[in-house]
Amino acid sequence: MDVLTPDQLPAGARLLAAGQVVAVPTPRWYMLCASAADPAATDAVFRAKQRPSTKPLLLLLDSPATAEDLFDLSGDARLLAAALWPGDLALRLPWKPDTKSIAAVGSPALAGCPDGTLGRLVALAGEPLAAAVCSISTPVAGERDHPALTAAQVTAFDRMTGAGIAAVVDGGICPHGRHMTIVDCPAGVAARLEREGTVHSRAVEAALAPAGGPHVG
Repeated sequence: MDVLTPDQLPAGARLLAAGQVVAVPTPRWYMLCASAADPAATDAVFRAKQRPSTKPLLLLLDSPATAEDLFDLSGDARLLAAALWPGDLALRLPWKPDTKSIAAVGSPALAGCPDGTLGRLVALAGEPLAAAVCSISTPVAGERDHPALTAAQVTAFDRMTGAGIAAVVDGGICPHGRHMTIVDCPAGVAARLEREGTVHSRAVEAALAPAGGPHVG
């Protein structure tokens, strides 16, 4: 497994285009990333995590404009994307009727628009990526199977699982160790806070305030 610096992200993008899996740091933890349109690459992420195919991956987008192209966005979804993307917010979104869904991320899809190193990599890749935390998935995960917070822990995960991760972008220690916040945004229905994580529920409430959105605190 190659160890890349954040300045070597173009090399990571080339690996993704070649169907490889790349581990990337976020403020929360390291994520395993693959081209969302490449079934072999996304299958590698499922295998590495021992994750059931019924538990879809996260879809990473480069901008809210891409979300507009792919998904049937409600007014609440647009407000949340405008206020809190890029960042640690994930929106559960229905595909447009004329858009073919991506099997690895399911329907509706859980979509994010990341910032930082991961956001730059998505932009360089030029296409949506599928991603999941660098760890064994529940219910297989044991008490010691924690998400990777350092590049060394990614290396240990790769060695233990035989994941075949092509490269890790070494961004140092990921300090937060928490999940993304998830908001369910069905078409034509008020948004609902599904899980609070690194984005506070009051931030979600503030983003929805112009539409008179529901209190989610």
